[in-house]
Amino acid sequence: MTSNAAHLDIERRHDFVLFFDVVDGNPNGDPDAGNLPRVDPETMQGLVSDVSLKRRVRNWVDVVKGDEAPYKIYVQSRGVALNELHERAYTAEGLKSTGAKQKREDVDKARAWMCKNFYDIRTFGAVMTTGINCGQVRGPMQLTFARSFDPVVPLDLSITRVAVTRPEDAKVVESIDDGQETKGGKTTEMGRKPIVPYGLYHAHGFFMPYLAKQTGFSAEDIALFWEALQGMWDIDRTSSRGLTACRGLYVFSHDKPLGSAPAHKLFERIGAKKKDETKPPRSFGDYVVTVGEEGLPDGVMLTALVAD
Repeated sequence: MTSNAAHLDIERRHDFVLFFDVVDGNPNGDPDAGNLPRVDPETMQGLVSDVSLKRRVRNWVDVVKGDEAPYKIYVQSRGVALNELHERAYTAEGLKSTGAKQKREDVDKARAWMCKNFYDIRTFGAVMTTGINCGQVRGPMQLTFARSFDPVVPLDLSITRVAVTRPEDAKVVESIDDGQETKGGKTTEMGRKPIVPYGLYHAHGFFMPYLAKQTGFSAEDIALFWEALQGMWDIDRTSSRGLTACRGLYVFSHDKPLGSAPAHKLFERIGAKKKDETKPPRSFGDYVVTVGEEGLPDGVMLTALVAD
């Protein structure tokens, strides 16, 4: 595996594989299934949406860079209306965002301003035609759903808490009726916590340099993205997500902007298999990761940024 900076070259195409695992947590709840962990119903393999992974990247960049330009975050989890951000672009460029139909050249200027100032727009792209039109952007960095290597077992565990919600429930009333002591109110609440005991997931991603030129995506941006994939798990700790960790990040870098080999063929070189097929996995140590670095196609370099 290479140790040079080929993975930082935005003139190359990059295809990458991300490994992460979860212990006793819910990596991505399904709102249509009572927030149970997402699964493929036919294979029972766990799923994590690309939207969930991008949210973690955005959160990491937001924490590391804050409100610093040009690393602002467009898709915030709360508190920011998108049209207000669109209005900023028109104001900054001295343009009118309302009234007659917006001119194409004005939309293009607003679009360029949004790409320049918002990291996630020039990375993942965005549809900014909601009311105040800033156009559409197709980002150079794309991610797939993550899928677990083996079936997972979604559990819906019962939990209790000693705090109650309503004031009337907090009142404990004692009385004696026909010589029998009775109590009213309640002292606990019941709840649910969905988890998977363990899952090792892998996602795939793609970087396309010809789209990077359109959004202004830079070498600094791609370096920040690789850092985010490694560090975003440590700022996303919650009791519901359990213990999650990055277990592998493998980048195939091509010597051509359009690539030197099909991505799916490269991805087939990296996998993981249980050491003991008779037992359910409960840790990363239950797996053997295989990396086929021998006989890579001409013009392809493999860089292991994380290889646990």
